Amino acid sequence: MSNYRIFLLCALIVFFARGNGWTAQSTADVPVTEEVVAKARISALGDSQAAGPILSEYVIGHGDVLSVQVYGEGDMSAATIVADRSETTEDGLRNQGGGVQVRIDGRISLKHIGDIDAVGFTLTQLADYLKKIYATVYNDPIITVVLVQSNSQRYTVMGKVVRPGIFYLDYPINVVQSVARCGGFTDWAKTKIRLVRKGPNKDEKIFKENTLSFDYGDFLDGKQLEKNVLIEPGDIIIVN
Repeated sequence: MSNYRIFLLCALIVFFARGNGWTAQSTADVPVTEEVVAKARISALGDSQAAGPILSEYVIGHGDVLSVQVYGEGDMSAATIVADRSETTEDGLRNQGGGVQVRIDGRISLKHIGDIDAVGFTLTQLADYLKKIYATVYNDPIITVVLVQSNSQRYTVMGKVVRPGIFYLDYPINVVQSVARCGGFTDWAKTKIRLVRKGPNKDEKIFKENTLSFDYGDFLDGKQLEKNVLIEPGDIIIVN
């Protein structure tokens, strides 16, 4: 075998051994303190940006697809998802194949330990929880919990838009963008929007009795721009 072929083979082995680097995971066995994280954040972002708000960790909900791994033992999903349903089926849950889906009862089925509660946990909390349980099966197990797909965080748009329906909250989106995602207003719409939110924060003075009134015409004139808020899970947007 030529030196070039030997070099190429070694390079491929190193590449696949390192992985593709795109997997975000939560594990109970990362020896990093909050002090180390805080210093690294300041180093990366600077004092001003580092002092800004940090998004809270994702909380697992019904229908979410998770990957649960025990280091050295592989995937612990008792029933692997194989079907694929796209977002065009708004009344159904999407999945990308692989992993275990959180059932309507809030549980997941895992090898060796059966049905386990998952709804309401963060990824880190679930990893810690499963570590304690799997310790009865494996010696000092390292648990990794990864969110494969979010299905639980959704919002509703109804009324005079081109494509009303229930949408997945896959990324930050505001009121105007949510209407655009529906194809925009219908020809007979008055462009008056109401956003109904269950229990808004007390600081949100723009809400009145859990409802925000948004006038798209005023928005185009540069008025009340603060009302173009980010959508939150469970929000209902009504377009008149």
